[in-house]
Amino acid sequence: MWVSYMINGYKVVVVFLLLLGLSAVDTHTGDSHAEELQEHSVHRSVGLDEVVIVIQSQRNSFHARRGGQRKVEILQEALNLGQEIPTVLLLHELSEYEGDWSIIPVLPHLSATRSQSASWFVFIEEETKVTLPALLQVLSRYQDKKEWFLGKRLHDNEASIIHHYAFSEGLSFGYPDPAAGWALSAALLQSLAEQIQHERSLKSDFTIDLTHEIALFIWEERNGLELTDVPEFCTELKDACATTFTTYLPHCGDPVSKKELFVAVKTCQKFHSERISVVKATWEKDAGSLEYYSDVTDPSIPTISLGVANTERGHCGKTFALLKRFLTPAVPQTDWLLIVDDDTLISLPRLRRLLRCYDPKEPLVLGERYGYALVHNGYSYTTGGGGIVLSRPAVSKLLSSGCGCFSDDAPDDMVLGRCFTSLRIPITNSPLFHQGRLNDYSETLMSLQEAVSFHKHWNIDPVAVYEHWLKDAVLHEEL
Repeated sequence: MWVSYMINGYKVVVVFLLLLGLSAVDTHTGDSHAEELQEHSVHRSVGLDEVVIVIQSQRNSFHARRGGQRKVEILQEALNLGQEIPTVLLLHELSEYEGDWSIIPVLPHLSATRSQSASWFVFIEEETKVTLPALLQVLSRYQDKKEWFLGKRLHDNEASIIHHYAFSEGLSFGYPDPAAGWALSAALLQSLAEQIQHERSLKSDFTIDLTHEIALFIWEERNGLELTDVPEFCTELKDACATTFTTYLPHCGDPVSKKELFVAVKTCQKFHSERISVVKATWEKDAGSLEYYSDVTDPSIPTISLGVANTERGHCGKTFALLKRFLTPAVPQTDWLLIVDDDTLISLPRLRRLLRCYDPKEPLVLGERYGYALVHNGYSYTTGGGGIVLSRPAVSKLLSSGCGCFSDDAPDDMVLGRCFTSLRIPITNSPLFHQGRLNDYSETLMSLQEAVSFHKHWNIDPVAVYEHWLKDAVLHEEL
């Protein structure tokens, strides 16, 4: 218990700790909220001036604007409370390095510039709302001088390819729901920053699922430190929430017209009957303009041969050939190009709603963002299986640059990422695109999304997945 009183105008807090039956605990897990409350009954109030809120904003004009609006909203709430002002940072403004989105590269900068005055670092999405009094109540439950990793806990029901099949032996590993936000104590952030500066390498060169990568990094580098599950980090509004989430599919107006989106489907002869039949049974009817690109011409589909032989891995030659075709009179002159695989499941109506948020006159590369060697100045790319969306200016800048494939079987999505990085065209991320199957993602995450795409037909009924997770009721005739 604690008691506070005034002496000569100063508030003094006297803490009486009942030691009988209690022992010091140096490690903790995220398994028991009740145990956490008991263990940390000794606490102090955290002030807003001790909190750094990092909004995970992006450079694209739409996202930069949304991030700025969220920043203003948070600062206005602090002013209305009549309290100190928290530090609110836009991630894309912290440096010129595009890989900062993966968070780990930016931790040394945050430690060097903010850790002397901050006790907590809170990371939120552009569409995550924060209730400051509730957030302070949550953070005040924890001793800020210790290492803490807080958030809404997710876990995989089975080993997943997007998580590098980590913990395939069955250990339930917790990682934070990005939509609910997550927090690091300053002590933990400083420790991680020091280890990054000593060039400690990550388990994988690839950054796929951001918060899982961070949780795994913390778990490995801090001797098994796990995420502490905090019920006030929310995605749906309920009592005492410190954070809530709106949507990854904001309403920006009427969807773009079907005639403004050209769809390019990559396929090959051996998959014509197996995979193209699924496309035709599900989402092809929602396309205004669509072509199938294969290694052979098949009038029954129909497919178009681009003169590039099929390769077993990577399809860079085919992808650059279709990009060149997109800029010719052979296809409709649309604002947007969508490139998908023949085993991609996609909701074109949702995609057209999402595209309304973006300016087609800007060079845009949109999809599910991955990263390669980001701790060591690597590059980001839009993973191909979930679908790659390009604006016409992005395609024009790419092809005029001369950047291209080092071989026809090079990984097209990674080559595109390197090219766009060299052109300083950022990769814009949308969590609604999915490189994996539905089963590869947390059920909790999927239940809150209006997904745009999934990829692969392994061990699933693709038509059933499309019907349940991607197909919307048509309320009116779409143009």
